[in-house]
Amino acid sequence: QVQLVESGGGLVQPGGSRRLSCAASGSGFSNYAVGWYRQAPGKQREMVAVISRYGITNYANSVKGRFIISRDNVKKTVYLQMNTLKPEDTAVYYCNVDYRATTYWGQGTQVTVSS
Repeated sequence: QVQLVESGGGLVQPGGSRRLSCAASGSGFSNYAVGWYRQAPGKQREMVAVISRYGITNYANSVKGRFIISRDNVKKTVYLQMNTLKPEDTAVYYCNVDYRATTYWGQGTQVTVSS
């Protein structure tokens, strides 16, 4: 079983930066990919960035060049460095893992980009 806990959300001014963390518990962390998703009010949840077990990354077009996903297998943590934030990045950000035919989600962390 995998448990995911996100942290690092908050209020950020447009153009600012924020780093989110997703801490995982349980075994097998180095064996699975981890994704960041977000959901804005009234919108569907969407993929933001994914990092494979080998460190290969994939980004949504809307965040490419601004966000960086990384992982630390020793700390069992995945990070999302968000730069040049825009108001449209405002959303609840969730951590996601698919492992052994089970999908796991964290509780989410709110990011609000506003002046």
